[in-house]
Amino acid sequence: MSRAKRKWDHIQHALSTGQKSLTGFQDVAFIHQSLPDTSLGHTSLATEIGELSMSSPIFINAMTGGGGERTYQINRDLAIAARATGIAIAVGSQMSALKDQSEAKSYSVVRKENPKGLIFANLGSEATLEQAKAAVEMVEANALQIHLNVVQELVMPEGDRDFTGALRRIEQIIHHIKVPVIVKEVGFGMSRETIRKLTEAGASIVDVGGFGGTNFSKIENERRQRHIPFFNHWGIPTAVSISEATSHKGNLTILASGGIQTSTEAAKAIALGADAVGMAGALLKVLVEENLESLIDEIHALHHELKLIMTAVGATSVKQLQQAPLILSGDVYHWLQQRGINTCSYSQRSIQRS
Repeated sequence: MSRAKRKWDHIQHALSTGQKSLTGFQDVAFIHQSLPDTSLGHTSLATEIGELSMSSPIFINAMTGGGGERTYQINRDLAIAARATGIAIAVGSQMSALKDQSEAKSYSVVRKENPKGLIFANLGSEATLEQAKAAVEMVEANALQIHLNVVQELVMPEGDRDFTGALRRIEQIIHHIKVPVIVKEVGFGMSRETIRKLTEAGASIVDVGGFGGTNFSKIENERRQRHIPFFNHWGIPTAVSISEATSHKGNLTILASGGIQTSTEAAKAIALGADAVGMAGALLKVLVEENLESLIDEIHALHHELKLIMTAVGATSVKQLQQAPLILSGDVYHWLQQRGINTCSYSQRSIQRS
C-alpha cells in the first residue's frame, strides 16, 4: 500500500472510529466561586509555548498531509481557519513528502494560506537531523513536533518494529535545530518517567497526547487481517498524563492533547497544568461533516466559552486558570494516588492576584 493511500485511510478511520471520551476529564471538577471578582472583558487567552507567544491556548494539532489532493484540501482549509481565528497549527508527519517531493505541496499549502501564523512541522522519532531541518524548511515552521507512536507502529501492518536510539536522535535534533522542539505522543499518553528522560535529553516542551481521543491502535487494527485487540485499551488518559507531566514540570512547557473536544475539557486541561491545548479530531469532524465556515465559527465559539469559564472561576489569564482549585475523583484520583501524586495540591490551592 502506498504511503498516500495509508494517509487517507487514517483520515477515514479516524472519523469512523470517532472520539470515545475516555480522557478522564469527567473525573475533574472546578470548585464554584460565587465571588470571582472578574470581568469577561478583562480576560486574556494569551499564552506561551517556550519562546513562542500565542494569542490563544488552543491550537490545531497534527492531522494529515501526504495523502494526495484530499489531504491537500484538508490542510488548506485548516490553515485558513487558523489564520481567521489567530491560532497555531501543526501539520501531520512530513516523512511522506521527504520521500516523495510531489507530496510536499500538501504541507507547504499551510504556510501559503497562513503566511504570518504559527506553524509546527512534524516528524517521527525515526527522523534524522537533516530530515528535521528539511521538514522545518518545507513549511517555514516556527517549531518542530517530534511524535512518539510506538503502539501505532506495532499495530500498523507495515509499521516499524525497532525503536532503539530514538532518544539519542531527539536529543541531537533538540540541540542542533534553530526552532523549538515539541516532543508529542500520538494518543497513548506520557508518563513522568518518559518526561524525565526527555527533559534530561534537553526537551523543554512536551505534548502529552493522552489516551481517550482518536485511537490509532483501533485505526491500524482496521487495516489488519488479524486484530491485536489488547492495544485498543492501552495508554494513559489525557487528564492523568497532564498531571504526570505537571508532577515533573520544573521549567517544562506542557501541551495537552488527546480527545479534547470542548471548551470545558480545554479549561480543565489548562487547570491541570497545560500551557496550551491541541485539538484535532473534533475540529476535523466539523470541517469534513459541515464546512470551513462552520469550523471557523466553532473555534470562535470555543474561545468565547473558554473566557466564560475563566470568568466564572476567577481567572483573567491562562496562568491564573492553572491555579484554579479542582476536585479530582474516580479513576483519575485513584491513578494519581497510586502514583504518589498529591491530589490535594489541586483542591486546596487558590488563584493568586498579582
